[in-house]
Amino acid sequence: MATYEDLAGKVVLITGAAGGIGAATAKAFVAQGCKVALVDVAADALAAVAASLNAPQGSVITCTADISKEDDVKAYVDATVQAFGTIDVFFNNAGIEGKVAPIVDQDMADVDKVFAINIRGTYMGLKYVLPIMYAKGCGAVINTSSVGGLSAGPAGGVTPYVTSKFAIAGLTRLASSEAAAHGVRVNSVHPAPVNTQMMRRLEEGFAPGHGNEAQQGIASGIPMGRYAEADDIAAAVVFLASDAASFITGDQLRIDGGELN
Repeated sequence: MATYEDLAGKVVLITGAAGGIGAATAKAFVAQGCKVALVDVAADALAAVAASLNAPQGSVITCTADISKEDDVKAYVDATVQAFGTIDVFFNNAGIEGKVAPIVDQDMADVDKVFAINIRGTYMGLKYVLPIMYAKGCGAVINTSSVGGLSAGPAGGVTPYVTSKFAIAGLTRLASSEAAAHGVRVNSVHPAPVNTQMMRRLEEGFAPGHGNEAQQGIASGIPMGRYAEADDIAAAVVFLASDAASFITGDQLRIDGGELN
């Protein structure tokens, strides 16, 4: 991965840090010399990620939070500022895939949960992080959407997830317009399928008992012939956080191996 000297010493806040993309991105930022605040609802998994980073003492904190709850969002933002004094980079990454089922068979409680975490949680992260960045006139936000949030294609039973990712794409564009006057950049990343536990769950949902076959079918539809790895996404996030991307805002960066549908 490229080294960005401007990132050394920066404070990075990552939600969904116990998942594959979040953990890989935490590792990548630590390698750049950053301080990191890791947020997730899964306390044990979050602690394991923090321990795996081998970061300098005092450069990593963890915050257990449900990002769909406003008090939890306020708490993880406050904890980061209390520990490190500011927030320079916000990887607004946490999300869930929801149940695999046609629209007519979706339980509204499941739909509400997807929207609460993926849309409400992402929105509230911006609401409480942006003022900190505005006050100092700089900062970088990267929201996690999906290729499904740009061109839905055949939704394949994950309409609530895809809908939420379209919302994040729109939110990013609007937030970037508001934030630009304050010196803050807001971009989104749009991965194709990534080789993480989320995809294992989705594969099983698409083809119960035949997840391996589902994986092969999905990968065959990607021109590069494989899923992305979490490190592929982390590299893009680190770039967007760095001064190398200083004139990039409102961008919707596809990380898709050539997948166009």
